[in-house]
Amino acid sequence: MLRPREPSSIFSKRLKQARQDAGLSQKELGILAGLDLFVASTRINRYEKGIHEPDMATIARLAATLKVPTAYLFAEDERLARMIRAFSALDAVEQDRLLRAIERP
Repeated sequence: MLRPREPSSIFSKRLKQARQDAGLSQKELGILAGLDLFVASTRINRYEKGIHEPDMATIARLAATLKVPTAYLFAEDERLARMIRAFSALDAVEQDRLLRAIERP
């Protein structure tokens, strides 16, 4: 039986993927998210390797910088992660339409 992954490893994987998708270096992401210039690269590297996990305020800034919902960074299932990103890219009308379609009894 497969063991569920630790939340920190999920966060690490999603953070790295979102950063790469955004075309940012670790240092660029750290600086844009408000980390100190001299530690930005090291801190992001440690977050991506799962050595350290940022506090929720930092996670929120990272997500905003990467233009992904915070929930994406913690989605255990790959399909769910993709859905979270795709859903967040829709406008409110399209989100409501999609919700109505999938919430039908």
